Amino acid sequence: MNTTFSKEEKAAMRAAAAEAKAAKLGADLEEACLAAIAELSGTDQELAQTLHDLVKKHTSLGAKTWYGMPAYTNADGKVVVFFQGAAKFKVRYATIGFQPDANLDEGNFWPSSFAVTKLSAADQKQLVELLKKAVS
Repeated sequence: MNTTFSKEEKAAMRAAAAEAKAAKLGADLEEACLAAIAELSGTDQELAQTLHDLVKKHTSLGAKTWYGMPAYTNADGKVVVFFQGAAKFKVRYATIGFQPDANLDEGNFWPSSFAVTKLSAADQKQLVELLKKAVS
C-alpha cells in the first residue's frame, strides 16, 4: 500500500497553509476565492462560478479558499460548502460538498457531497434549496 501523498494532495496541503497565513494577515478572502475560480478551466470554472453566484445571491456565507478551492463559511468562519474541481484530482466529475456545519441532517442518513458535471436550471434550483437549508 502506497502511503505517500500525491502531487495534487501535497499542493492542496501547501494551499491550506498559505490560506491560513493569508487569513491571519487580513487578506481579502473573497478575492482569493474569485482568483481560484479564475484559475480553473472549462466546466470546472463554469460550475464553480455558478456555485459562487448562487451562494452570494441566496445566503450570507462568506467566500474564501479551502485547500486551494472555492469554499463558503458561516459567521463563525467554519466551512459550510465547498467546490472541488474534477481536474484537480483527475476525476470525471466535480464535487459540491457540505461540511458538518451545514444543517442538512435528515434522520440517520443524508448526502453530504454531490458529483456534478453540469448544473441545469432544475439542478440550480435544487442546489439553492440545499444551500438555504444548510444555513438555516
